[in-house]
Amino acid sequence: MVLLNNIQYKTAAFLFAGIGGATAGAMRSTVEYGGKVYKFKVLCSIDNDPVACRNHDLICGEKTSVVMDLFQRWQYEAWHGHEPPEGWRETTPWDIWLAFKEQVPFFLFLSPPCKGLSGLLPSDKAASAQYQALNFLTVHGLEMALRACLEYGGAIPAVIQLENVPRITSRGKPLLKQILKMLKKFGYEVSIRSDHNLGSIGGLGQNRVRFLLKARDPKQIPNVIYYPEHKPLRSIGDVIGTLPSPGDVVAGGPLHRLPRLQWKTWMRLALISAGGDWRDLNKVDWQNLRVVHEPRRGAYEVADWNEPSRAVTSTAGPGRSNGVTAVSDPRLQINGEGKTNILRIQSVDEPSSCVTGAAGPHQGGASIADPALKERPGRHPAAYRVVRADEVAPCVTGTRFGSGAIAVADPSVPERPGRYTDQYRVQLTGGPAATVTGSTDVQNGAQLIADPSLKCAPRADSYGVQDWNQPAKTVIGSADIHAAAAAVADPRIPADNEQGVWVIIAQDGTWHRPLTTYELAMLQNFPTHLPDGRPFQLEGCSDAKAREYIGNAVPPAAEEEMGNVILMAAAEAEAGISFQLSWNSVWVVPEDERQPVVLQ
Repeated sequence: MVLLNNIQYKTAAFLFAGIGGATAGAMRSTVEYGGKVYKFKVLCSIDNDPVACRNHDLICGEKTSVVMDLFQRWQYEAWHGHEPPEGWRETTPWDIWLAFKEQVPFFLFLSPPCKGLSGLLPSDKAASAQYQALNFLTVHGLEMALRACLEYGGAIPAVIQLENVPRITSRGKPLLKQILKMLKKFGYEVSIRSDHNLGSIGGLGQNRVRFLLKARDPKQIPNVIYYPEHKPLRSIGDVIGTLPSPGDVVAGGPLHRLPRLQWKTWMRLALISAGGDWRDLNKVDWQNLRVVHEPRRGAYEVADWNEPSRAVTSTAGPGRSNGVTAVSDPRLQINGEGKTNILRIQSVDEPSSCVTGAAGPHQGGASIADPALKERPGRHPAAYRVVRADEVAPCVTGTRFGSGAIAVADPSVPERPGRYTDQYRVQLTGGPAATVTGSTDVQNGAQLIADPSLKCAPRADSYGVQDWNQPAKTVIGSADIHAAAAAVADPRIPADNEQGVWVIIAQDGTWHRPLTTYELAMLQNFPTHLPDGRPFQLEGCSDAKAREYIGNAVPPAAEEEMGNVILMAAAEAEAGISFQLSWNSVWVVPEDERQPVVLQ
């Protein structure tokens, strides 16, 4: 116990502390009682992983970590599969006493390795000698710490807390029996439960059900320790909604990059409904799902004749841009009372519309795109030929026009009143057609067209598709697919196993994506920034290892609340209050009030 500036510090030591989730939480615990402020003073945080210890100090802002291997020799050999290196030795109670700065900690916290006790590990592997050796750290670590306190300090910690996975009550049942026997030997009152939700204890954005053992020395704390008040759980969005966008490693640090997943994995995530898992893939109507291009708003839009136009863009084509490319032109002068067959051109391959008494196409008389005019032996080469007025005429024959009589593009037809404006008109294929009339002769208005498809000879490279693996051709000022090799055979359609980051909008309109490691740390209630001002990050490890460290940690907010009830019990004990009414349930009750502990 240390008193400084009216703050009474209760000493604490942490075994198997990892990156310091529990340590950081306990350091935030604060209780005001009887005119004093009670806080924890960390003596040490022991772990065998030097990288974890380094990051522990970065997160907590104090250099309290101690690298120490608590394996016995037989455990080391069973776990690693070989003998220890030269210079390795077993840790003794004296080593732990020195790490405790030769003080008996008021609060001893342990979070032993849980891999062999987790339900995520197959039962046959969990029963192997390798994992049994790892699991025994649960007993050995506590025993060594208690021996160090008794042999060199002559006392024991007032409160002990051990955190682990819920499956320890079944896979680690023999270990818990040894621990209970040991604690009883030292006179502790013990509470064992595997249904503690650290999420509701700390008000987190996750459900985190864990096993907690709490032991109280009734000689030092004769009063009870109450259970922390439950808090409502937050949603994932409440926690990560204010964080930088995923992938922003400048604002969120290196742990905020998105994982590079296979294309098929991204597709699976997009197909699983929110709140579901892989089993939902069996319900997907996959035959009706396609990855399709969704044009921008405005593509294929038909502009209103009476409204201002959209911006004119440099990309032509109704489906290629959001600029104006089409208009509903009212100048055809067909009102809503017009017949549906007016100016209709029917396909030769479909049934004819109803035959009416109409005289011409503009009144509803049917027209047809007749492909029947075909080349045949004996047809004169000059049939339907139109020659220029300034060129030599072909041979004059005695046939009619359709059999070879020549026609001429005569510029000398004078304008006279009453002549139709469309007589002898040759239209461009690139412009709108004039009104289709029922005339049968070019001199009465039947239309002609300057058809480029008869002898079309585009320049070289028009519609050229370039090879991805070859150098590009010269880029010209009119680089368009109609005038140059302005297209490429792009092979970058993701293969099923290709890794990358893609945004696929799911059917519910959201982006189903993996959580970044930074976001997982925030769900575990680690601070957004380290004490040195950098975004939360872990040094000296891979992203996968960082996720392991974060997942194994005790959420700081949960340990802060549990530390508060311990400090309150300590303050009441010092004030001589052995009983006090509380709305909260009792965590560690006196021996005569305790219910039997059942290990399932």
